[in-house]
Amino acid sequence: MQLKRVVITGLGTINPLGHTIEEFFNNLEKGTSGAGPITLFDVTHFKTKFACEVKNFDPTQFGIDRKEVRKLDRYAQFAMVAADQVVKDCGIDLEKENLDRIGVIWASGIGGIDTLTQEVKNYVEGGYIPRFSPFLVPKMIADIAAGQISMKYGFRGPNYATVSACASSTNAMCDAFNLIRLGKADLIVTGGSEAGICEPSIGGFNAAQALSTNNEQALTASRPFDKTRDGFVMGEGGAGLMFEEYEHAVARGAKIYAEVLGSGLTADAHHITAPHPEGTGATNVMRQALEEAGVKPEEVDYVNVHGTSTPIGDVAELKAIKAIFGDHAYKLNISSTKSMTGHLLGAAGAVEAIACICAMQRNVIPPTINFEHEDPEIDYKLNLTLNKAQKREVNVTLSNTFGFGGHNSSILLKKFKAN
Repeated sequence: MQLKRVVITGLGTINPLGHTIEEFFNNLEKGTSGAGPITLFDVTHFKTKFACEVKNFDPTQFGIDRKEVRKLDRYAQFAMVAADQVVKDCGIDLEKENLDRIGVIWASGIGGIDTLTQEVKNYVEGGYIPRFSPFLVPKMIADIAAGQISMKYGFRGPNYATVSACASSTNAMCDAFNLIRLGKADLIVTGGSEAGICEPSIGGFNAAQALSTNNEQALTASRPFDKTRDGFVMGEGGAGLMFEEYEHAVARGAKIYAEVLGSGLTADAHHITAPHPEGTGATNVMRQALEEAGVKPEEVDYVNVHGTSTPIGDVAELKAIKAIFGDHAYKLNISSTKSMTGHLLGAAGAVEAIACICAMQRNVIPPTINFEHEDPEIDYKLNLTLNKAQKREVNVTLSNTFGFGGHNSSILLKKFKAN
């Protein structure tokens, strides 16, 4: 069986740097921080009082009816906004498509945690009388965003969610890539969304000592590769991409942003929250993606790293990059766009894949912002694209995302050039 080619024909996002792809691209290039004080709940008694929120978000301004808003958790609202942008951007005529051949694979690490939080609060405040909303379960579950997208457009192809913590949306893209290659679908809306800026999420990550508590320097607290980094900054939002079989895209005259060449999925099998200190799982997942694509390490121009701004994780990932790329590690560009967006958990991979497409479209590497202090554990001979975007020809990009539980995922993208 000959595997089919897969291309990307549509993009959409709403995240801390913008409500559209263009706004996101512009703020990435400028090195804009999305961080600020948390406004979504009272942070008085919390160690961390800041995050990267989606600014000025009103779902009704994006075509979601008020009645529907009440049926959708914030994470699903982000999903619907991003997916709508994707469908419009890819230009498909739904009346001409076989909807049985269009799927949705949409990720979330923690799903409707805010809905669950509010319902439990209501239960306690109501004297422990069980008067739960009939929408509790369908708002809370992590797969409902995929279901809601499919129902809106009538997509009857493969439909499910991937949940692998912060690797979730790259995991979703890997699955979409493989299903289309195998001929199971012609198009798949894939990506992820997350809305984890709420009490149990912030409190829980604080308890796990994973979040930055640098409240005095909130705007610059997400500082990958900086000696003073003290944890990640929570982000929220959604991002989606239309993966499409190449011949199908050509036949309908679609614009093509990039081609998907390879994917990787591995596990650290090491610790529930910490990466392997030598980056073995990260090394293996990048090797998988390169080997599947038939791409030599020296062909890669840019690696968008997981780079969460944690003391152990940043060091381990750079060790893995040096192990895979050897001398070429010093010639490619590396950056962590989480320094700008914060960490969108299960949506991070999709946001960062779009950042890779931005790099290829504009031939500009988005920076790792907020760097000031060198860490003796970091090799600064590597081009970490510190503080300022850099111009260069970008044809092949690799995006890494890793998650609690030791999940690792990578996806390899190439700038599309018509044959």
